[in-house]
Amino acid sequence: MKKIEKRALLCLILAGALVLGLGFYVIRYVLYGSRWASFAANRHLYNSQGQLAIGRVLDRDGDVLTWADEDGARHYYENATVRKATLHAVGDAEGKIGTGALTAFASQLTGYNLFTGAYSPLGNGNDLYLTIDARYNYIAYQALGGKKGAVGVYNYQTGEILCMVSSPTYDPLDPPEDPDNDPAYEGVYLNRFLSGTFPPGSVFKTVTLTAAIEHIPDLFDRHWTCTGSTVVEGETITCPYAHGEMDIYDALASSCNGVFAQLAVELGGDTLEAYTEKAGLTSNYSISGLKSAAGSFDFSAEGGQLGWAGVGQYNDLANPCAIMVYMGAVAQGGKTAVPRLILKTETPLGLPSLPQLTSKTGTLIEASTAATLADIMSRNVIDAYGSGRFPNMDICAKSGTAEVGGGEAPHAWFAGFLRNEDAPYAFVVLVENGGSGADVAGSVAAQVLDAVVNGY
Repeated sequence: MKKIEKRALLCLILAGALVLGLGFYVIRYVLYGSRWASFAANRHLYNSQGQLAIGRVLDRDGDVLTWADEDGARHYYENATVRKATLHAVGDAEGKIGTGALTAFASQLTGYNLFTGAYSPLGNGNDLYLTIDARYNYIAYQALGGKKGAVGVYNYQTGEILCMVSSPTYDPLDPPEDPDNDPAYEGVYLNRFLSGTFPPGSVFKTVTLTAAIEHIPDLFDRHWTCTGSTVVEGETITCPYAHGEMDIYDALASSCNGVFAQLAVELGGDTLEAYTEKAGLTSNYSISGLKSAAGSFDFSAEGGQLGWAGVGQYNDLANPCAIMVYMGAVAQGGKTAVPRLILKTETPLGLPSLPQLTSKTGTLIEASTAATLADIMSRNVIDAYGSGRFPNMDICAKSGTAEVGGGEAPHAWFAGFLRNEDAPYAFVVLVENGGSGADVAGSVAAQVLDAVVNGY
């Protein structure tokens, strides 16, 4: 009898282990099944060169950006400039661009699901429509003029990214032989818009101003005099030139480092840190499953160094996508749509996927503060940048010229949003070592936005 009981106990233990193992497998299958099926060694889906052999990637207008023929060879759009401009969104056949659809959205292209895996009786894979417009990417790439940088435009109501360009780039049909030893291709596999972090320069002053609006009661009654340099607790904070007499509107339009350094020190490191975190600049976003880079900031410094942190210098590093999202939150009074890159998928039978849901951020800025900041940024454009550069646009913007040291030219930034009811777009432009934010990055933004809003 005791022998039977022992055997029964052993059977129960083995049965329990089997159930646990099966449960563990099912959980992993649900979580990682698409990744297993999309492994490049799967010869049902990939050709002998490890290239995805099924599925098409299209832009929002239905232009086919890449496809596979009957033999599994991958082809790309006929125009080489379009291929370069859309590389970091579409991807390369070898899978070196991690944010490209051919790698990041392989399961959607193969038509993978939990019940039939990647098997399809038609064997053609799916059509994946991206939210980007290849024409806008083309214009943004041309506007960058060969400079390294990033351009992003998205609909802050729906989350659809209309334009996403990262430079340097290359033609996927003619990849560079040795990019690691060619300065022209430095960081070419990195999607600077999603995965890069850079000193934000004066674009960050919008965050410092947000904190000042809510913590300094007499902010709009104050006046400052800029002589070209300001001593803040023993540290000399310099400006490119003397701005003269200013109120807070003039200070932002002139992007006066001295004024914002003083405000940063008055606010204190803890307050600046709290507002930076609230703005989402130290967080990352899931962009259709792709993780954007989180920024990093150091507000532990004291005195003048804290002042420099408050103007977007010191150890500040921000992600372009996060800045764009923050601009969208200002436009919408606090919360905004999380960006996305997938518009829809269609099966070989033409059956569409379920509608893509729009996710919202938390509150990145208080509604009343957002309205005040938007009005100041709108006046920025009128007083400093020239509203004539942005026809038919109710635009709010802030430029940035971020010093990078080493004798190199500063990074140029331009970020903001439109308040047009029929054009709810936020944008960001970064031109590495481009020089003046208003002139260089602002010019790129003007060309892209003109195409988006006016169709030129």
